[in-house]
Amino acid sequence: MGKVILKGIIEIPYDQLESVRACLPQHIQLTREERGCVVFDVVARPNNPCCYDVYEEFISRAAFDEHQQRVKASRWGKVTKQVIRDYQIIEMP
Repeated sequence: MGKVILKGIIEIPYDQLESVRACLPQHIQLTREERGCVVFDVVARPNNPCCYDVYEEFISRAAFDEHQQRVKASRWGKVTKQVIRDYQIIEMP
């Protein structure tokens, strides 16, 4: 089983921007500490503070799925329910 890459954007409603930003550092830290996380970057676009580029790499589908389950139950998952996600998920051989 190969690596899983997720790349895309999140668009945050302006009225939720501060609460999402407040949760982001912990979300990044916890994800980077996960077993199987290779790369995890969430970066604001300089020309649009409500749009963030997201790039993730996990060593396997199992590691990626574990990450997704953790996120759903996390504070980040609750705070970002209204965030628009536009992702592409690539599974490498």
